[in-house]
Amino acid sequence: MSQFRARPPAMPTVLLDDAVVRVTRWDFEPGADTGHHVHGLGYVVVPMTDCDFLIEEETGDRRVHSKAGAVYRREAGVAHNVVNGGDKPMSFIEIEYK
Repeated sequence: MSQFRARPPAMPTVLLDDAVVRVTRWDFEPGADTGHHVHGLGYVVVPMTDCDFLIEEETGDRRVHSKAGAVYRREAGVAHNVVNGGDKPMSFIEIEYK
C-alpha cells in the first residue's frame, strides 16, 4: 500500500476510553477521509453537524445525508472508508461499545 494519501485525513479526538465504551469525535474538512478500516466493535454515531457522507465499501460507493442529531447504529465487522462528500466541514461522535 502506498504511503501517500490523495485526501486529507479526518481528525479523531478520543473523548473517553474506559472498560465500557470508547467515545471519539471525528472532524472532517471537505474531502477528508478516515482511511479504509474494519470496525472491531459495534458502534453508535451521533452527527454533530449535517453530514454528507461518501461511504466507500467493497460493494461500491454510496452517499448518505444525515442531519445533525440523527443517531444510527452499526454492528462490529463493518469495513469501509468514510469521506466528507460535501463542501462544508462535518463532525460526528462515534460511541463504540466494548
